[in-house]
Amino acid sequence: MTAPKPLRADARRKREALLAKAREIFQAGCFFDLRFDDFACLAGVGIGTLYRHFPTREALAEAVYHGEVAALCDRARLLQDTLPAAEALATFLRDMVDHIAAHEGLARTLATLMADRSGALAEGSRALEQAVTDLVAAAVRDGAIRDDVVPGTIMMALHGIGAAHDRPDWRDETDGVITLVLDGLRPPAARD
Repeated sequence: MTAPKPLRADARRKREALLAKAREIFQAGCFFDLRFDDFACLAGVGIGTLYRHFPTREALAEAVYHGEVAALCDRARLLQDTLPAAEALATFLRDMVDHIAAHEGLARTLATLMADRSGALAEGSRALEQAVTDLVAAAVRDGAIRDDVVPGTIMMALHGIGAAHDRPDWRDETDGVITLVLDGLRPPAARD
């Protein structure tokens, strides 16, 4: 199977405009208040351009989701390349909480819109878990965290944090949860 032909610069720019506008609308929580064709007008492109890049509302949502996941995975790699392993992991976990807080509308919209497209969401979840796995492996190699840590456990903690988003003091409490998780990851000798 051959890779898709790269987009021309103007087509790429229009696609990015559509994605940026969709992210903005998702975040505002008014994604379902608009007709799908409205995205073209709001992004400053023609309807044909919208349908050429994203034939359905779900295709647009999936592209936004994959862009967010790619940005988070890139962030994990950058942290791993520039910080000590334990600090990279801690920073990434706190960045994930910031991302959850900043993208509440996007998360809710995607959950509603893509309920029947769990494969697309699972692919992104696997990519994020791999990013966490890489950060954990580096921290284990450095002796900064226990060697019995399962990255899926950390992902479950992040999912739990996201699921509790409606709590009144959620943002303040999440810092405590991340601190608790990080303290629990340290080897027993480092906790004394």
